[in-house]
Amino acid sequence: MNISDRMTAHSLQKAPTGKDIMDAQSRIASFIHKTPVFTSKAFDAMSNKSCLLKGEHLQKTGAFKARGAMNAVLIHRDSAQVSGFITHSSGNHGAALSWAAEQIGAPAYIVMPSNAPQAKIDAVKEYGGLITFCDPTLEARELTAAELQRSTGALFIHPYDNYDVIAGQATATLELLQEHPDLDWLFIPVGGGGLLAGASLANYYFGKAKVVGCEPSNADDAYKSFISKTRISVKTPNTIADGLRTSLGVRNFPIILDHVNEIILLSEEELENAWHICLSRTKQFIEPSAASGIAAALKHQSTGKAGIILCGGNMNTSQFALR
Repeated sequence: MNISDRMTAHSLQKAPTGKDIMDAQSRIASFIHKTPVFTSKAFDAMSNKSCLLKGEHLQKTGAFKARGAMNAVLIHRDSAQVSGFITHSSGNHGAALSWAAEQIGAPAYIVMPSNAPQAKIDAVKEYGGLITFCDPTLEARELTAAELQRSTGALFIHPYDNYDVIAGQATATLELLQEHPDLDWLFIPVGGGGLLAGASLANYYFGKAKVVGCEPSNADDAYKSFISKTRISVKTPNTIADGLRTSLGVRNFPIILDHVNEIILLSEEELENAWHICLSRTKQFIEPSAASGIAAALKHQSTGKAGIILCGGNMNTSQFALR
């Protein structure tokens, strides 16, 4: 980032525009990977579509979250470099914020639920994040983060309910559309909604696809919110897609209402089947949350050219025995 970029970067106070997304892409370009796109004729035949799989599981820190975290950290680098940054996260955003803060030499304080996957706990530690554990409820996460923020003076960066983060996440879909502007469909996982909101905005400004949010049936708050047009919080999410257990964000919800065409629900069996298909057909090791896009493309009765965001690849590999 050059000096002029630092002087003109301002935190967004409303939904990102096309220019905001392009600015985010330029801002984070030297820090992140431009991730590859995969195809599989076998999967195309199964889904009855021509599918392009955007490999965000190969992004820095193993997930698309690096984009939003890096954008937010760079925007606030002058004001928060000393006191650092803080967030609450089940893993991927915590690792991403730890990594992004490390790039500018700032501390990162990460509040994690006690039931977070060990692989994601290890990743946060490896990137230098300072972990505080809490009970596995949203209320406990928010209260613990607020207490820690008061004691450290760190700047809070929400995992998904933050316009700077949304703009950063949008760059994954922007990249895909820059390479393939003729997409008919986009299949995007949804938990808190940062990726889906960003993807739908990128498509609104730069594409022409129909956008489908992909959500586990066992954590269906986004679907219920979308249908009722009233934001509903998830109560007891119980899904293998641990990255999608969060409630839809306040800022994300109206963006999704305006720019997403539909949200499709996936059973645990469909998610697990999609995970195996991705591994066997494309040889890509993804986490269960990323399997939601694969499962939705298989289930959705549509044809044409589709983009699927493989949102992450962070999971505990020790559970797999070779003998």
